[in-house]
Amino acid sequence: MTASGTPRTVLVTGAGRGIGEATARRFADAGYLVGAYDLEPCAWAESDDRIVTGALDVTDPGAWEAALAELTSRSGGALDVLVNNAGLLYGTPFMDASFEKDSALVDVNVKGVLYGCRAAFPFLRKASTPTVVNLCSASAIYGQAEMATYSATKFAVRGITEALDLEWAPHGIRVCSVWPLYVGTGMLEGVDTAGMRTMGVRLTEGDVAGEVLDLAEQTRRRPTGMVGRIRSALGREVHRPVGAQATAMYLASQVAPGRLVKLSNRRLTS
Repeated sequence: MTASGTPRTVLVTGAGRGIGEATARRFADAGYLVGAYDLEPCAWAESDDRIVTGALDVTDPGAWEAALAELTSRSGGALDVLVNNAGLLYGTPFMDASFEKDSALVDVNVKGVLYGCRAAFPFLRKASTPTVVNLCSASAIYGQAEMATYSATKFAVRGITEALDLEWAPHGIRVCSVWPLYVGTGMLEGVDTAGMRTMGVRLTEGDVAGEVLDLAEQTRRRPTGMVGRIRSALGREVHRPVGAQATAMYLASQVAPGRLVKLSNRRLTS
């Protein structure tokens, strides 16, 4: 609950299944009023009074405005957390895909995040500790062969996240992202890249959902203990890798020369 007695509110896109569904359920269990949106209302949520569900095409600004108005009418006009989860993926050699597939990925993975942030801004400003969590990917560390367009869209999400975290800090809005590697969801059905075969699929939907919730809750928490005070002094993290593999890759990329990162990536994805 907020200080005014209204429930803390979160909007999750792509909540019909997979990471989005798992994330919406985690927030509901944590006491949030959850807006679970997808191209069609989420059937799994229709009998849960903790959840508002409806249709939202993230590439349609008008649909964003309608969804936000519907959800925040129950929270006094504020949105505490926005989770930009909706996304598309194809994993094939670049020239085996098409203009249409490239366009669809850019529309959903990039424009969907931009439109969501823009539409949600006035509602986030009304919250006491607002947070945006964007679903990024370990493929934003270095371009991934057989996932060129997907990787490019996640580099874009990385840039959006970093820029808005700086720009919106004076408004008290934190913008951050999670970076999983391969997650065992329906999104990977039919995908068989060299990177997947080498690295394996070791993360679950719940692994990612737990990190998303923790980032939102971290924004609210006051730092405790020496570690907490050090983290507070350094500034809250903007990007959070999920799982041991993504964490190792992310940390290595922060200190290794670019040529070494490229060589390592080539070995992992070939």
